[in-house]
Amino acid sequence: MAKVICVTNQKGGVGKTTTAVNLCYYLSKDKFKTLLVDFDPQGNATSGLGIDKNDSKLGATMTEVILGTAAMQDIIIPTKYKKYDLAPTTTELANAEVEITSMNKKFVRLRDAINSVKDSYDYVVIDLPPSLSLLTVNGMIASDYLLLPVQTEFYALEGVTQLLESMKLVMKQANPKLRLLGVLATMYDKRTSLSSQVFAEIKKYFKNLTFNTTIPRNVRLAEAPSHGVPVGAYDKFSKGAKAYKDFTKELEERTK
Repeated sequence: MAKVICVTNQKGGVGKTTTAVNLCYYLSKDKFKTLLVDFDPQGNATSGLGIDKNDSKLGATMTEVILGTAAMQDIIIPTKYKKYDLAPTTTELANAEVEITSMNKKFVRLRDAINSVKDSYDYVVIDLPPSLSLLTVNGMIASDYLLLPVQTEFYALEGVTQLLESMKLVMKQANPKLRLLGVLATMYDKRTSLSSQVFAEIKKYFKNLTFNTTIPRNVRLAEAPSHGVPVGAYDKFSKGAKAYKDFTKELEERTK
């Protein structure tokens, strides 16, 4: 049965989607059957894997799954990479979030959808929106682990406390098995003292929950999504690719 990991930070621009896309790529390269669930209405994980969100041939997406008009197994599509599947989304998911507020079981819709397919995977990774929304709560309730990417920049930890409070609330009321898998420092620039200071602050705050691997600021990481591929497929020798490969190994150890 799959280990379910949600990737979230209420702050945008921290490398959340980049982390989800590339983590799944390297998990699949390590021969783990992996599903990436794009649960962010921006749909960047979908487009980052070369899927046109506006293509009429795309068919049903996570919007229909959450509204209950399509089954999870019917919307999953294979990517170009062996053992790497995607549950795509479009901007319509934002409207669906409004619709489900008045529906029954509004907090467990994603959990029920993932439960219907999790026997087919080793890992399910959920890319959540950068907000503390109903979609985010659905993601936390559906998951075994929460992965928190934090940029090594000023104000990095701002808002993290609120997110962790929400996580504690979810654990208390709906999903006692949820736990913080770890904190991943992103956009790390070893040339600046600020990055080092913020990373030290992250380690001081989260202690052994901080991953040893840091994700650097890297041109190849920024370019890869525009080509619709993970960085490992775009330039496997880049610093960004090596960092995500190393991080994935760390994560595999933590989830054994």
